[in-house]
Amino acid sequence: MKWSEISILTTQEAIEPISNILHESGASGVVIEDPQDLVKVWDTSMGEIYQLNPDDYPDEGVVVKAYLPVNSFLGETVEEIKEAINGLLLYDIDLGHNRITISEIHEEEWATAWKKYYKPVKISERITIIPTWEEYEKVSTDELIIELDPGMAFGTGTHPTTVMCIQALEKSLTPGDEVIDVGTGSGVLSIAAAKLGASTVTAMDLDEIAVKSARLNIKLNKCQEQVNVKQNNLLDNIEGQYDLIVANILAEIIMRFDDQAFEHLKPGGKFIVSGIIKGKKDEVKQSLMNHGFEIQETLLMEDWVAFIAKKPEQVMA
Repeated sequence: MKWSEISILTTQEAIEPISNILHESGASGVVIEDPQDLVKVWDTSMGEIYQLNPDDYPDEGVVVKAYLPVNSFLGETVEEIKEAINGLLLYDIDLGHNRITISEIHEEEWATAWKKYYKPVKISERITIIPTWEEYEKVSTDELIIELDPGMAFGTGTHPTTVMCIQALEKSLTPGDEVIDVGTGSGVLSIAAAKLGASTVTAMDLDEIAVKSARLNIKLNKCQEQVNVKQNNLLDNIEGQYDLIVANILAEIIMRFDDQAFEHLKPGGKFIVSGIIKGKKDEVKQSLMNHGFEIQETLLMEDWVAFIAKKPEQVMA
C-alpha cells in the first residue's frame, strides 16, 4: 500500500491541536520532529541510550508529520486538514510558518519511521510507557507499564502535556477513586488512572476514531474492567459527582467547561488540566479560581503548564 506523508512546519504551541486534527482526519499516526529533543536531557535510568540524528530535525520550528492512505479522497482530506489548521488562528494559536508539504511513502518505510521515533520512556516515579514491539524488563517491583501502539491512535504519551497529567495523577489519585478522563485521545490517561488504582474510569472523546483507538489501547493494557469508553462532548449529559477529573486539551476548551467540572466533583475532588501553553497560564488559572477552584499545584515542562485544582471541602452557597 502507498501512503502520503503530510508534513506541517509549525510551532511548539500548535503540536497538540494539529496532531488532533490529523488524527481526526484518519491519519495512521503522527510523528513530531522537535529540535528541542536534540538538547533535551533524557532519562536513561532504564539503560536506554537515545541517539538522535540532527539531520532528521528542522533548523527552526517543529515539524508534525502524518500518514494518509493514497486514495481518491486524498485531495479533499488534505484541503480539509489545511482549513482546520488555519481555523486554529481563531483560538490565537501561533502556527509559525504553517508550511505544508506532501510526499509519497511506502508502507515498509512508514513502519521504520515509527520505530525510529518511539522508544520506552519512564515518565513518572512509577509509570513507564513502552511501544508494543519493544521488550522491556521492570526496573522495580512497583513500576507500572503502559503499552501503546502508535498506529492505533495519535499520541505516544510522551508529550510534556501528557507527562505532566500522568505525574499529577500519580500525586493526586487515591486507590478507589472514581475518575473521568475528558478528551481521552489514545486513552493513555485512563490507563494510567486504572493502573494507579482507580475503581472506575469514564473515558470520553467526541471523536469516534479516538473512542475506538482508546478501547484498543485499554484492552491491550487489560484495563477494560475499570475503564468505560464512550463518545461524548466534554461533560455534557454526565450525572453524579466524581473524585477526580482529568483533561489534557486546549486552554480555551478547559475554560469552556470548568464550571461543569466543579459541579461534577465531590467536595475535596481534584481537577487536573493540561495542554496549556505558557502564554495562557494566567488566563486559565483565573478562570479556574473564578469558578471556585483552589490551585493546589502548578506543573511546568518546556513551554507547557498543568494545574492540579481542588474543589474545597466546604463549598460556599
